[in-house]
Amino acid sequence: MNTTYPPKLKQFILLFIFSAVVYTFGFKEQWVEHLYARGTYQVISVVQRYISSFLPFALGDFLYLFLILYVIRCLYLFYKKLIQKRVKRSDLLNITLPVLSFFLILYLAFKILWGLNYSRLPIAKQLAISDEKYTTPQLVSLGEYFIERLNSLQHVKKQSYTIPQLQEKAKLAYDGMRQKNALFTYRSPAVKPVLNSWVITKIGIEGYYSPLSGEANVNMRLPLTSLPFVTCHEIAHQLGVAREDEANLIGYLVASNSSDPYFQYSAVYEVFKNILFEIRMKSTDDYERLYKTLNAVTIRDLKADRDFWQKYNSDMFAYMDVAFDRFLKLNSQPKGTDSYQDIVLWLYNIHKKELNK
Repeated sequence: MNTTYPPKLKQFILLFIFSAVVYTFGFKEQWVEHLYARGTYQVISVVQRYISSFLPFALGDFLYLFLILYVIRCLYLFYKKLIQKRVKRSDLLNITLPVLSFFLILYLAFKILWGLNYSRLPIAKQLAISDEKYTTPQLVSLGEYFIERLNSLQHVKKQSYTIPQLQEKAKLAYDGMRQKNALFTYRSPAVKPVLNSWVITKIGIEGYYSPLSGEANVNMRLPLTSLPFVTCHEIAHQLGVAREDEANLIGYLVASNSSDPYFQYSAVYEVFKNILFEIRMKSTDDYERLYKTLNAVTIRDLKADRDFWQKYNSDMFAYMDVAFDRFLKLNSQPKGTDSYQDIVLWLYNIHKKELNK
């Protein structure tokens, strides 16, 4: 009998039990929120950001690269042994157990470093935002309200930001929101540019959070209108806001309340695209009418977005075209289709009082 087998089996069993415990823990929202999201994760994330803040490049990208290369190497060696028939049937399990243990370690690392945030209490609930459904006329009123805001901000001077400037202004905006709710507390900022913006853009990614390093990575190739909002969105992920729509909500609240006017414009502009898309799905006539009331600056920005994604990513361009091309007819989407986006639902409930006025 192979004497190295029992320790590997024990290791696998322990990892499996620990993984099962962590998985089960994820079903307890209150526990996750108070013990993990507001407790353990806050310590982990601040330490991660503090370490990565000393490096000018995206540490997480290198860690992912090393991890991928390591997995490829292990698979290659395993395949090589199989081809050379040096692996006996009795040794297959002995070789498989470390592989299974490795994937369990990856699962645990993801869950403990960040992934458990998917199981925390809903952010909208914590901010006391209602989930009352809107009617199509109410959705159109929301679109009109945001068009008014965009038209009032159209004269804001377009800014060109560096990563340090984006980080500094976003940090100030989060500090301002922290006075209203501790959920916005942001310590040890670490915002980095993606290493290969061309590849990331071709994939259709605007930014991403790195659980291994705690960094918020921003695609600096994006149009200027997107950068402030995307930065605030990715920082939301750093704070443990895992779900995309919830990170959009936090990003909007932070950027729209920033002292920087262009951060405000970016926030209103980015979420307005979601509203416009929803209106296009529900009422093409209202979509056509509202589009005509947009100011020329915002229309140019929408066109620049379409042109940008057409150049780099056809799938993203298709979405943009569906959302913003007023000449495109969506015969497959009849009026009244229920397609509530969470971010639009929250925006309606946040601004419901203004709409009623």
